[in-house]
Amino acid sequence: MEYTIQTSVTGEFDDVVDVTTAALEDEGFGVLCDIDIQATLEEKLDEEFRQYRILGACNPPLAHEGLTEEIELGALLPCNVVVYESDDSDIVVSAVDPGQLVGIADNDALDSIATEVTDRFERVLSAVSDELGSKSAA
Repeated sequence: MEYTIQTSVTGEFDDVVDVTTAALEDEGFGVLCDIDIQATLEEKLDEEFRQYRILGACNPPLAHEGLTEEIELGALLPCNVVVYESDDSDIVVSAVDPGQLVGIADNDALDSIATEVTDRFERVLSAVSDELGSKSAA
């Protein structure tokens, strides 16, 4: 089962994170948390891992609308966008598929919100690809 939408780009890792964050902001998302998995695994487990960041993205009006419809939706928020080094040295930007995410709630009232978030995430990925040069998109 596919549960993300993504693109693969070339460039410096930190630049891809910056471009992704800016594209999210352009679509009304704030990044509530930025988790550096590589640093966390090094610190907590003394293990090396590829560069990998989890950006917790939230669009407050859409989050409010969703939470008003389904109070337990907060367990699925914020929507995660990950940026990581692939095995072939490209950088992947991957966003959770909002349709799959809200499908867990089994509440038809959330469908229009999922569609709106999907459209915005697709524009984010397109903006990242346009700025950095897409290798492939899925």
